[in-house]
Amino acid sequence: MRRPLYEVKAEFFKTIGHPARIRVLELLSQRDHSVAEMLPDIGIEAANLSQHLAVLRRAGLVTARKEGAAVIYSTTTPYVADLLGVARRILTELITDQIELLEDLREPVGTVGGSGRRSP
Repeated sequence: MRRPLYEVKAEFFKTIGHPARIRVLELLSQRDHSVAEMLPDIGIEAANLSQHLAVLRRAGLVTARKEGAAVIYSTTTPYVADLLGVARRILTELITDQIELLEDLREPVGTVGGSGRRSP
């Protein structure tokens, strides 16, 4: 029996739903990196980073290749960068809406806010 698509999507988002994994994907969306190159930007121990990379590899989001003694990681699809960009745009919109609401709340009582509604 096939799993419903919404369950597969939920599992996908759980896989990327860790700050270190998001940062790894951001870095790899810019260019390929070795573990040593990513460590300063991610700020976790090498062993911990390797575990997160293994999770991303099992999910098929990153791939690794050997170059001499270094292992170089890259994303498996450019859609990873697209996904991160869309997430950024959604968050920007949500925060912008919250800022506008905060500005409305800071207006003195009885004045007309930016939304055209009277403040209670």
